[in-house]
Amino acid sequence: MSYLQKPSYYTISLVVVLLLPFTILFASFLLPFSAYLRGPPPIAAGSVVAGGCSHGAADGGGGGGGGGGVRPEISILVGVHTMAKKHSRRHLVRMAYAVQQTAALRGAARVDVRFALCARPMPPEHRAFVALEARAYGDVMLIDCDESPDKGKTYDYFAGLPAMLSSGGGGGEGRPYDYVMKVDDDTYLRLDALAETLRRAPREDMYYGAGLPFLDKESPPFMLGMGYVLSWDLVEWIAGSDMAKALAIGAEDVTTGTWLNMGNKAKNRVNIFPRMYDFKGVKPEDFLEDTIGVHQLKQDLRWAQTLEHFNVTWLDPSSKMTNSLLS
Repeated sequence: MSYLQKPSYYTISLVVVLLLPFTILFASFLLPFSAYLRGPPPIAAGSVVAGGCSHGAADGGGGGGGGGGVRPEISILVGVHTMAKKHSRRHLVRMAYAVQQTAALRGAARVDVRFALCARPMPPEHRAFVALEARAYGDVMLIDCDESPDKGKTYDYFAGLPAMLSSGGGGGEGRPYDYVMKVDDDTYLRLDALAETLRRAPREDMYYGAGLPFLDKESPPFMLGMGYVLSWDLVEWIAGSDMAKALAIGAEDVTTGTWLNMGNKAKNRVNIFPRMYDFKGVKPEDFLEDTIGVHQLKQDLRWAQTLEHFNVTWLDPSSKMTNSLLS
């Protein structure tokens, strides 16, 4: 029989069947991927990338709603202020908060952890990596501002949120969140302790953090910038305040307190000192049992020591995949 003779219908059918999986793979993966390599989608300044803060968006870095369709009692947006170039730090922080998203926490509070970055300056390599993170995790919040904590970033963060989150979400009375937090990327938060104290805090006109002076429990002039929380109504007030906009420049924690003091706002002030504090050392007595946050974790070693103290790095000793790390 000649190999050049006309192929049979059986042979044609067999070839089609064999090639079909590769055709589907090419159409569904390789074509879109090659298009992305030719030109990744741009990051829009002044918006939440990849739906990072919208209700029901990808949980990426610690976001989550209540299980079983039951809305949690409170909702908290934790905005970690960082810089575009700090890719490895974001990944560390992302993991540190993701492992805390237990069923118990999700039942009590919706805690969405997002990374707040300024759009300027954004060198090409950082822009590409930030876009990759946004696509992979959906937890990047890009703000139209200059990357400097004392040049108005915190104002731009709070003032821009109502427009970013205008579609509403998990908070009560149409609010996207009950509370909004600004926290440094060298602060480790224990999310269950944070949520537990906020569940007992006022939902309106509320300013929460480690107040200075520490012993002024009733009305500290401002909360330290390591991490503080505003109720949603105060975020909306900042967004509409010409006075806050005019006084945006300066030490960001002091300026936030100045806006609220001059505006006769934040009558409900919750000073959680000493439960949020600077890193002291690695001895057990250097950490409080009821810690909410530890600050000044500027080195990875301090992060490791803090996470180990709070048992975040615990591994199952029966696991054959990880038991070499326990020896």
